[in-house]
Formats: sequence, C-alpha cells, structure tokens
Amino acid sequence: MLWRKGITILGAALVLSACGTATGDGPAAVPAAVGNADLAKVTLKVGDQKGGVKSLLTAANLLQGTPYKIEWATFTSGPPLLEAASAGAIDTGRVGNTPPIFAAAAKAKIKVISVSRSNVEREAVLVPPDSPLQNVASLKGKTIGVAKGTSAHGQLLNTLRNNGLSTQDVKLSFLQPSEAYAAFTQHTIDAWAIWDPYTAQAQIEAHARVLADGRGASNGLAFLTASTAALGDPGKNSALRDFAVRVVKAQKWADTHRDAWAQAWAKETGLKLEVAQKAVDAGRDLPIVLDDAVVASEQQLADTFTDAKALPGKVDFAAFVDRRYGLDLDAARSNG
Repeated sequence: MLWRKGITILGAALVLSACGTATGDGPAAVPAAVGNADLAKVTLKVGDQKGGVKSLLTAANLLQGTPYKIEWATFTSGPPLLEAASAGAIDTGRVGNTPPIFAAAAKAKIKVISVSRSNVEREAVLVPPDSPLQNVASLKGKTIGVAKGTSAHGQLLNTLRNNGLSTQDVKLSFLQPSEAYAAFTQHTIDAWAIWDPYTAQAQIEAHARVLADGRGASNGLAFLTASTAALGDPGKNSALRDFAVRVVKAQKWADTHRDAWAQAWAKETGLKLEVAQKAVDAGRDLPIVLDDAVVASEQQLADTFTDAKALPGKVDFAAFVDRRYGLDLDAARSNG
C-alpha cells in the first residue's frame, strides 16, 4: 500500500493514567540561542506524515541553507509520532488537533509550539458509492473505521453527538489509514472517518461519498509539536525556532503556489497527482496565532473526549502549550 512507505519508529508506549487531571511539566526553561557554529553540530529529528512537511519545505525551497542537519522519519498518523517525540526518538513533528490531547492525557513529554487551521470540509465521514446510508443518523449500529486519537476521531465524536448519537450507538473499528482504506474498499466497514489526502484518494479511486464533513464538528487545527527534551537543549531549541519559522513560510507559499505544491507532494509520497491536486485545491492550511482562543477550542475538544469516557480524566491543554517562538512566528506570518 502507498501509505506503508517510510521509517517505522517504535516509541515507548504511553500509558494512560487511571484517573485525575493530566498536566504538563510546567513551563520549560528557554535556553539561550546558540550561534551557527554550534547549530552546525545539531541534528534535528523530524517526524512527518505522508511526506507532508518535508515535501512542503522542499517545494517552497526552504530546506536549503539550514544551519543544522535534519533526519526525517515517516509515521502513519499523529499518535505514534507523538509517542516517538515523548520517548525522545524524534524532536518535532506536525499533527492534527486530537493527537496532542491523547498525548497530554498520557502525560507525554511534548509541547505544541505553533498552529495552523485548514478547511474542515476535507475532514469527512465517507461511505461507499453504493451505500444505503444517507445521513449520520443512519450510522446507528454500523461499523465505522477511524484511527484512534487522530483528528478524524475527534471529528467523528462531535459529528455523532451533533446528530443525537454517541460512540455507544456505533461500532468503532480502530484502524490506521492504510488499513482503513483497504477495509473501506472491501466493504468490511460501513463508513470511514478520515482526512486529506485520504479523503481525496477515496473520492477519486473508490468514488466515495461524503456522508458528513467537519463543519460544526472540527476546529480544523493542526500543531507543530516538540519534545520537552529538545526544547530544553540549547542547540535543538535554536534549530526548532528556525524550523518552525520555515514551516510557516512554506505554508504561506503553498497557498499561492498550489500546483507546484501538489506536484511536490505527489512526488514525495507516491500519491497520484490528481489526488494531491484535489487535496490541495480543496483545502487551505494557513498558520494562525497560538492564542488563548486556540487553547480554549482544544480544551473544549478534550472535554468532549473526557465526557465520552474516551479519556480517563480531564486534560489541562494549556499546560502543553509553549509560546516561546511567538514573536518569530508572528513575523513570519506577516512577512512570508
């Protein structure tokens, strides 16, 4: 399968606490910036999903001239990426809105350091073209494929709740995207909660139909995260600052160079160009301020998971936010 490409990282398992409130380690100390001579000794280990960040930076020509080395590792979804970050196997990586909540519940050693917002219509609950299901209410008693702890999990939870259902009314089949795609095309699940580019792939290759999208069910947020160990290391802290700025600049570039971005994405991942182009044309992913409104929106999502008993206790999302790069990211958003 297309999505099995990449490096497998066996991060340490994150064990959820049985009760209580999950909190971070408190504000991390900010090391002094280091010069280029010390940065040249740094290797920043970056987790990626489907080549997204790597191909984005490559297409925007923003991997040139980094004063540090980068090692890339590919993950199937956000939860295993954050497991690896917490275990120290990687230093940074980008994930959707839900993985940091599950990581926070597991008291992971990570922080979110920047944020962007995308088109929530590309987060979808899909059904096969010949499915008799016509609305969310008809999902009652049906089997839905979803990757546990991902943004699709959060979107599905809210979609069901908005339509008078809960996860107790359906059967959740926890599958990683490549497994879910196979199950979807083989009709062993009734529906699939997923995000782009898988949404585009299923629509183009399997003629999937959108039963519901993320409007009113998702905040569309995605986060660049970092391990607390990397944030506490002088060299890696400086490299992370530079890397986060480059990602913001690349996101702004991609919004005005969609064809070039789609071509680079397809080349990096093996996606069909028409799939990458549909995902790029249909969605925008633009950097925003990591402000109190973002934190409040994530806290609301975390509370929804807690209320649904998908988490063992209340998560204090603010404890997992680090805004040390705020001024640099503000400048990058303003100047491109």
